[in-house]
Amino acid sequence: MKKFTVVKGVLAPMDRANVDTDLIIPKQFLKSIQRSGFGPNLFDALRYTDMGEPGQDCSNRPLNPDFSLNQARYRNASILLSRENFGCGSSREHAPWALEDYGFRCVIASSFADIFYNNCFKNGILPVALDASLIDSLFSAVDAEEGYQLTVDLERQLVVKPDGEEIAFEVDAFRKHCLLNGLDEIGLTLQSADAIKKYEQQWREKSPWLFDVIH
Repeated sequence: MKKFTVVKGVLAPMDRANVDTDLIIPKQFLKSIQRSGFGPNLFDALRYTDMGEPGQDCSNRPLNPDFSLNQARYRNASILLSRENFGCGSSREHAPWALEDYGFRCVIASSFADIFYNNCFKNGILPVALDASLIDSLFSAVDAEEGYQLTVDLERQLVVKPDGEEIAFEVDAFRKHCLLNGLDEIGLTLQSADAIKKYEQQWREKSPWLFDVIH
């Protein structure tokens, strides 16, 4: 998993509440369990004017010009701004996979659905919950200034505006540690690899019959 320390990037607005996981990555793309390749289909129903299908070449699909991610000013954005209850709906882990594969490292919203929130930390994405009034001010700022950028500093737990204004955010200490060090559940387990091997060896010595090869 990618580490998250400090990310500075263009802020892309998605001005709607209750963005569900089917909108983030529609159900027809859930056949694959690979973590990569979902970026072209992120927000598929909003980005394109036709119906997307798995394995389809998206490079020539008709784009919806009104959708923010299709506008040049938000190209290569790495921070997404939205409203309350972002990531609601089904628990599909494909949603953060699609966001990360597209290039988003941080989602800022006034609130998140619990399962989506947890899945973000397991996939290298930082979800930042801010007061609704602060979200309003960020929407106004990104609308007024093309190329509007934010700096998100996980270690200091700050969102920094272009003028230097700092906005503090809360994050669980254990999740922060994991994200700063790029540790998902597998990575955390591998940190104890020596202890696991030692434990297994002890069991082999105490109960060798449990490890006999069955013919």
